[in-house]
Amino acid sequence: MASLGKSLVEPPPEDSESADRVKSLFAEDKSIPALFRAKLQDYLKSGYDRGHMVPAADAKMSQAAMNETFLLSNIAPQVGVGFNRHYWAYLEDWCRRLTANFADVYVFTIPLYLPKLDSDGKWRMHYEVIGSPPNVSVPTHFAKVVLTSRPSSPETPDVPEISTGAFILPNASIPDDARLVNFITPVETVERHSGLILFSDAVKKSSKHICKTAKCEVIVRRFDEVQKKPETVKAISGPKKF
Repeated sequence: MASLGKSLVEPPPEDSESADRVKSLFAEDKSIPALFRAKLQDYLKSGYDRGHMVPAADAKMSQAAMNETFLLSNIAPQVGVGFNRHYWAYLEDWCRRLTANFADVYVFTIPLYLPKLDSDGKWRMHYEVIGSPPNVSVPTHFAKVVLTSRPSSPETPDVPEISTGAFILPNASIPDDARLVNFITPVETVERHSGLILFSDAVKKSSKHICKTAKCEVIVRRFDEVQKKPETVKAISGPKKF
């Protein structure tokens, strides 16, 4: 989980050195026993990107914080072209832009392994494991779950307006023009498949859907094709039913 709450972030000291991802290197997390630790060689020639769960761009408060996002315990195998380098990055940017309209933004990033219906009518789990020997499982999907808060009105600054929303994306190439609302899913679906309880029943019942309080659209920025200008891919503000 990453918290992008503006109310919790203090400006860095004037003499502090700004964080730069160029100075960060992927590294094994030595706090995890070697038997269960993801290793650098697991990703070598695997065909997958080392995808951040907490984005490096969300840890600019210090170089140490950014370096921690490059630990392999914060990394999962992701399809590169069309996903990690593109649509997934657009979604990360969308989460950051929520801070323009909300006092606090919490983002849960969750790798998922979802079953697939086979031709015999039975549901089975199929996923790749990379490394030699096989060591790191490749998620079939990834979820972003957000919770935002802001004062419900100027007259009631102590009464928060809470919004929540969940999106599940396949670990695959996604077209730039795909609408973000196509990936909306109930929070309970993410909880069931991840084994996590993210929000209390009270929060779920009282919160609004994020697509009713914010624009559910991504901005396409092809950083790997800098000659192209950013293009906004708009999505409807939300589905008719949630």
